[in-house]
Amino acid sequence: MAKITLDNLAHSYLPNPQTEADFALKALNHDWVDGEAYALLGSSGCGKSTLLNIISGLLIPSQGRVLFDGRDVTTAPTADRNIAQVFQFPVVYDTMSVRQNLAFPLKNRGMDAAEIARRVQKVAAMIDMEAQLDHKARGLTADAKQKISLGRGMVREDVNALLFDEPLTVIDPHMKWELRTQLKKLHQDFGHTMIYVTHDQTEALTFADKVVVMYDGRVVQIGTPQELFERPAHTFVGYFIGSPGMNLFDAQIDGAQARIGDVTVPLGGSYAAAGRTQIGVRPEFIQLSSGDAGIPASVRRVEDVGRHKIIRLDVGGQTINAVAPEGFEIPADTNRITFAPEGINVYADDWRVTPQGAAA
Repeated sequence: MAKITLDNLAHSYLPNPQTEADFALKALNHDWVDGEAYALLGSSGCGKSTLLNIISGLLIPSQGRVLFDGRDVTTAPTADRNIAQVFQFPVVYDTMSVRQNLAFPLKNRGMDAAEIARRVQKVAAMIDMEAQLDHKARGLTADAKQKISLGRGMVREDVNALLFDEPLTVIDPHMKWELRTQLKKLHQDFGHTMIYVTHDQTEALTFADKVVVMYDGRVVQIGTPQELFERPAHTFVGYFIGSPGMNLFDAQIDGAQARIGDVTVPLGGSYAAAGRTQIGVRPEFIQLSSGDAGIPASVRRVEDVGRHKIIRLDVGGQTINAVAPEGFEIPADTNRITFAPEGINVYADDWRVTPQGAAA
């Protein structure tokens, strides 16, 4: 296991980058704590795989350093970093059996045969392939091959880090849940530093201790699932985390109040915000009302998704989402919405503004 330090790290695929826009990965400084599980989350092209490949040694960054426990490994080959990496598409040896595939990284290190057998059997149980151990990998389904690839990454107990690059893409939905659970248990049992790349928020939030949200080549927030939900540091985090995501309203901020159109909204704190200012409110904190208090709104449709209802509203030509409990009856005369003050976040030029006098 290792503490991984990213020191002023940035990367461009261009030979002579001139501006920040030329960088696929913007400048980043961060310590990945020894033994924690991280998820790199973001949409396609945001820089997740670039960052993972730099950490693994498959890519040398344009600037900055990568350190494992303080040792500079920026230009060190992957083999010298003592990591295990699992890729999006399975990499297996078709002529070998499942058992031989799982044992391969251990045999390469000259491990005792009895210990190899113990670890292979344990991992085979974790990936539900005990019955196929002596089958050739050739002819197995894509998801079975990916399970072998995952197992080969998990069979070593001495690695500095386990890196996963969207490893469950070809796995069927039920097996995805099973393998996520097993990966989480592996982390709890052995305490490996794990970094898991995904564009799926469910995978990220259920797997990781800390989620690293990336947008346009930049890390916009690192936090626990609760922190990402309650205090999105960037409007993209609010939009990307949650289903539906956070609602955004253009607003004028004046101390402890926001003005949306002709309506004044109390903020529950005082803010000093300049630039393009907005307030963000998650659907769970939107309240329906009728009468003269609140922001004019009209119900467009209601979607019953089992555990709750999603209410689609029109607010000045903008679609706004609210969430209500399954048994909630929507008043027929609903014509306004209000916000729970504790659910309001204020943004200036897409970045969250901390209330005056509060901790960041």
